[in-house]
Amino acid sequence: MERVLVTGGCGFIGSAFVRMLLKETDAEVVNLDLLTYAGNPNNLRGVAEDKSLGKRYTFIKGDIADRKTTAKALEGIDTVFSFAAESHVDNSIKDSSAFVRTNVAGTKNMGECAMKAGVERFVQVSTDEVYGSVEKGSSKETDRLEPRNPYSATKAASDLIALSYFTTFGFDVLVTRSSNNYGPYQYPEKVIPLFITNLLEEKKVPLYGDGKNVRDWLHVEDNCRALLTVYRKGKKGEIYNIGGGNEVQNIELTKKILRLTGRDESYIELVEDRKGHDRRYSLDSSKTRALGWEPMKRFDEGLAETVKWYKENEWWWKPLKGKV
Repeated sequence: MERVLVTGGCGFIGSAFVRMLLKETDAEVVNLDLLTYAGNPNNLRGVAEDKSLGKRYTFIKGDIADRKTTAKALEGIDTVFSFAAESHVDNSIKDSSAFVRTNVAGTKNMGECAMKAGVERFVQVSTDEVYGSVEKGSSKETDRLEPRNPYSATKAASDLIALSYFTTFGFDVLVTRSSNNYGPYQYPEKVIPLFITNLLEEKKVPLYGDGKNVRDWLHVEDNCRALLTVYRKGKKGEIYNIGGGNEVQNIELTKKILRLTGRDESYIELVEDRKGHDRRYSLDSSKTRALGWEPMKRFDEGLAETVKWYKENEWWWKPLKGKV
């Protein structure tokens, strides 16, 4: 039976991937997570207690930048999926120290320890933001990296560090870059859950600038399926873009959420734009699609399901709102 280490497995995307691994494969899953503010054990509520799943699941609290912790977690591991990262752009603008430590030093440490442990395949999970703002067309894996904020700069650095272990040592590394994820269990600092939960509490939603920035939305489950596809069929040393094909202006996204929560446009509060706010992200995912993957969740359907989930799960997000 394969043993898989997922770092950051209590985060939004990581926890969705842990659930998918346990339900759709027979792998043993080790979850290494420091449980910083966005790492929430409730994202995997019930997994350890589930008799059919819990016997294949182990949780380790620890820091990916700590060599002793990672060396222990990697014992007997065949594959690593590296999700652990500081990810909120606004926080990186205020202070990038934690981003450099986790995203850069953490990736360095994980890669070195994984090679020493004899890991067979290492999947570095990254973001479309490393390409920077894209005025026209869509970013390809071979495009120049032009990150424009501290968060994306540290993610670009982590990608390059991971890929250097392939180039230098022949280590089996893959890098995935996905567009904006959405879905259940997303920490309410991110735009979709922030806007949904604000509106459910009858609060206004803060919309940056003119609201015409464009993002491509990808349901978290579609991203997780893509990750499994890349892991199974991808070529080592390669990068794979994962886009949802759902480009939406922020103002249109806001209006969709208003409709789904039964609020009107008086709940929109235009605020000063974010520093260095990228205008548009867009990914060319043809390389990943050639492996046999394609997104299955239509955006309007997925967004409606996401709003419904937050309506029905106040127990999960209410305690977090005071921390945002």
